[in-house]
This record gives sequence, structure tokens and C-alpha cells, in this order.
Amino acid sequence: MYSPETTKYLIHLTLQTEGVVDKPDVVGAIFGQTEGLLGEDLDLRDLQRTGRVGRIDVQITTRRGETKGEILISSSLDRAETALLASSLETIDRVGPCTARMKVDRIEDIRVTKRRRIVERAKELLLEDFDEGTINSDDLLDEVREVIRIEKLELLGEEKVHAGPNVMASDAIILVEGRADVINLLRYGIKNAVAVEGTNVPPIIIDLCSQKTATTLLDGDRGGELILRELLQIAEIDFVAYCPRGKSVEEMSRKEIVKALRNKVPVEVVADHIPGEGTAGQPPARTTAGTREVLEDERPSQQQKTGKEVGGKALPTLGEHMADVRDRRIARFLSSDYGVLLESNATDLEGALQPLGSDVEGVVVDRVVDQKLLDQIGGKNLEFVAARDFKGIVKRPLSIRLIKIG
Repeated sequence: MYSPETTKYLIHLTLQTEGVVDKPDVVGAIFGQTEGLLGEDLDLRDLQRTGRVGRIDVQITTRRGETKGEILISSSLDRAETALLASSLETIDRVGPCTARMKVDRIEDIRVTKRRRIVERAKELLLEDFDEGTINSDDLLDEVREVIRIEKLELLGEEKVHAGPNVMASDAIILVEGRADVINLLRYGIKNAVAVEGTNVPPIIIDLCSQKTATTLLDGDRGGELILRELLQIAEIDFVAYCPRGKSVEEMSRKEIVKALRNKVPVEVVADHIPGEGTAGQPPARTTAGTREVLEDERPSQQQKTGKEVGGKALPTLGEHMADVRDRRIARFLSSDYGVLLESNATDLEGALQPLGSDVEGVVVDRVVDQKLLDQIGGKNLEFVAARDFKGIVKRPLSIRLIKIG
């Protein structure tokens, strides 16, 4: 339409005719009715031939016997000449056989538009694309510490699996999925993590699990579930810790990691309810009595062993809730920090489900859960269900952990 390199101005005109016309009719009227009107120096044909005026762009639509549209003409003349040329176009009163009216809508200064675009882009570059010039001491320290953590990574066995520096010396290990997960645990001082490196579990992982107390901490997705299923088949796993739903271990904060490991559950509780798995053929798990903490370099106080403290009172762990509910025919609805939001009779669990809000993390109930009840619970978007037993379950929601109260 026009060359932005040489164009100074863009004339915007509106056209209205009392009849149906085509683009060639409009262009012909412009040339024909302005010929000789402004003299030889401003003759439109000569100006276009020498490149001082661009081609005439016509955009029209016809409706109900009338034609309306917009005409654009680019100009490299000076302001006065451009204004004179534009005003001459308003003298056009016929297009083809039809009465017409042409009016200058505006004359756009292309250089102003270009400058405005340049300024807006400069603002974007200033805000987004400049390297941050300020120096943050904490960021520098974190960067240096990150290098040290990576250097501390060890490669174990012929398979060269990634592991923290304390894996071989420790009597407890944490199984995670990959190198990035080991690094994230190192970031928070946990040095006894070892990477499984996918579903094809290396032999050294199996050997380590047979010698040490093994806790899994896998991603809260389908991949993590598949790895857990394989580990339960071929390795001696003692505890299972759960990553928040939809999150990976490498993204977890220190608080989330500590919470997950503090609330790990014995493998016997979950083995029957991993999809496609059972206890049959599984290696015997070692006794959980007196099992050491899996958090290396972080020996918990007595208060931490029983749960967080809220308002001066320590909240129980999930395991303690399960022990407390057992044989009492009650149901407890728990928050994310395992505080009790509601306690009801176990037989009235269906009714208690109805008014539940989004702050409920899970339920611990002393009764058998069947498929119908599990479907109702699944609609409440809970993280887990701990029950006396699960019967007739043929369709298990992937998003809910099923935990059997021992």
C-alpha cells in the first residue's frame, strides 16, 4: 500500500455513493476529477509516477444499493502540499454514474506513529529485556551454594545413579525420581536422597533398600505412581511419603518436604491399594517399631514427632488420627495440617460429606468403604481416605490416596 521508509503522511478519506460502484470506478474518478485542478506541479498522475504519492488503496462495501468505504493515499510531499492534495479530493462529487461524497477523515503523520511505536517498544525493552543490574547478596550466596550442592552429588554403582553425599553412610534413605529431586533435597540439608532414574529401577537401588530403611518420595502424578508400583514389586520399601497432588519433588518447598516426610505411612498401609498391586509376592517389610527418621541432619524434637503446634497445642499426625479413630465407629475430617475440622458418627459419613468445604484435606473413618461411598468422596476433591477396609472397589479415583487403617 505504501512504503514506510519514504512515506511522511497517510491521507484517510471516507467515501459514500448513492449507488453500486467498484474500485476501478473510484480510482478513475479520483484521477479524472482532479486532473489539472492544482496545476502541473501537483498533478496526481505525475506525483504518483515520480513516487511522491503512493498508490491509491480503496476498500469499499456495498449494501442496500449504497457503497461506503475508506480510501488511503500515502504522500511524501510536505505538509502544505499534502493538505492541498487532500482537500482537492473532497471536490469529487460523482463516481461512475452515481452521486458521491468524499471527505478527509484525517491526515496521519507516519513519522509520529513510528516514533510512538519506537517509544512503546523502548519501554518494553527497558522493563523486560535488560539484565538486572542490581546486586542481591542473597542471590549471589544461593548461586554459590547451589554449585557446592551439585558438586556434592555422588554417582553410585555401575548405573551411576545420582545420590546425596550421606546415602552410603546413613541407615535410612529417601527414594526420589531424578537428579533435580536430589538437588532440591540437598538445598534443604537432606543429604540421604537417591534417584531411582525412571521405572527401570537399577540393581543398586534394590540393594540399598535391602540394607537400609527406605522411604519413597515421588512426584504426585501418574509417573510417580508407576514408579511406586514397580518399587513395591521388586524392592523392600518401608515407608511411603506423598508429594502434593500435581506437584513434583523438585518444586517442593522446605515446608512441604518436611510435612511429607513427617507424615509418611508404613508401606503395609498402602500396598493393597496401589492400582494393580497387592501384598502378594511383595518382599517382607521390616518392623516399623523404632524406625529412624529419614531426614538426615534434622533430628526432630518430641513436639515435632507428634505434629505441628497451633495455638500452643500440638496437632496429631495422620498415623495418630488413624490409631485414635480405630474401633470407635467415628469419622474425622482433617485439614491440610491434620487438624480436626469435623467429627461425626461413621455410619453418618454420607450425610457429613454434603456440606464439606474446600478446606478439607481428607477423612479418617472407622468403617468399610465401598464403591458407592468412594464415588461420593471422589466428588469432594479430597487428597486421601483412611478407612478400616475397602470392599468392592473396581474404579479407584487416581487423585485420592486410599489408606487402610491397620
